[in-house]
Amino acid sequence: MNTAPTQNEKFEFKTKSVPTFYFIGVTTGKSSIMKVFPLWMQVLGRSDIGIEGIDLKIHDTPEAYRAAVAQIKYDPLSLGALVTTHKIDLYNAAKDMFDYLDPYATICGEMSSISKRGDALEGHAKDPITAGLSLDAIIGKDYFGRSGGDVLCFGSGGSGVATALHLMNKTDAADRPKKFIFTNRSQWRLDHAKKMISGINTDIRFEYVQTEDPKVNDALMESIAPHSVVINSTGMGKDTPGSPITSKGKFPLDAIAWEFNYRGELDFMHQALAQVQTRQVKVEDGWVYFIHGWTQVVAQVLHVDLTPELFTELEQAAASTRK
Repeated sequence: MNTAPTQNEKFEFKTKSVPTFYFIGVTTGKSSIMKVFPLWMQVLGRSDIGIEGIDLKIHDTPEAYRAAVAQIKYDPLSLGALVTTHKIDLYNAAKDMFDYLDPYATICGEMSSISKRGDALEGHAKDPITAGLSLDAIIGKDYFGRSGGDVLCFGSGGSGVATALHLMNKTDAADRPKKFIFTNRSQWRLDHAKKMISGINTDIRFEYVQTEDPKVNDALMESIAPHSVVINSTGMGKDTPGSPITSKGKFPLDAIAWEFNYRGELDFMHQALAQVQTRQVKVEDGWVYFIHGWTQVVAQVLHVDLTPELFTELEQAAASTRK
């Protein structure tokens, strides 16, 4: 065990014996990446790199987040990390430990990627890129112009805000919804989202609803236009039990139900699947988001040029592990 001080702190970290990529989450051992990552390293010719999970409590202590960052910062063989669930909390607790934060990280107040460039520790928020790539793959071009649908996003954390930022940056009006509604149980999360979005010029009308009542979410879902995109970005159904809606909630006709999770109980996804016939709901899980999110961070940490051809190869390798 080595100790490296910074200012008045002393950090303990493990000296790794092999190059190590970290996954900072809640239940990392259950993630498909533990099977996928070794296959990707074979594709990249880097089978010497291992992956290790760091499981932290939801809204853990600042000390826990700083210790996780210190492991990467001070150990030469700790290469970097992908961060889920803790993106905002880790940013708030440890942003001063970084030598560089990309514009999305500072705008969003979060980070999903920790990497090194020489001796410099870098933090990136990749969600606006990965959420955008994933959404574009699901809805295609001109979706909102063609359909007239809105967006209802349960959860106003990093992934939900990233989706909003992606849509706000669309240059073609047909690629932007007229209305985007956020709901969240925590008012401070909504305030955080509103602060970021209010600083950007957009013609999208944003609404923010604080509620812990799934029946309120049901009512919102039933009030929006047909063909709307309804998103579960709460973590419910994976990190915490349940769903943001009840089993009686009706999706808009011809809606797209996008479950950001790809593992766990996935209650929201099953509620949407139950309405495929009656409401003509199209259901998407989080697998596409998972692939885009992980490949973007792996490329950042390992300094790999993620060409379309390489992405396809990595996507196929990951698909081989899925039942």
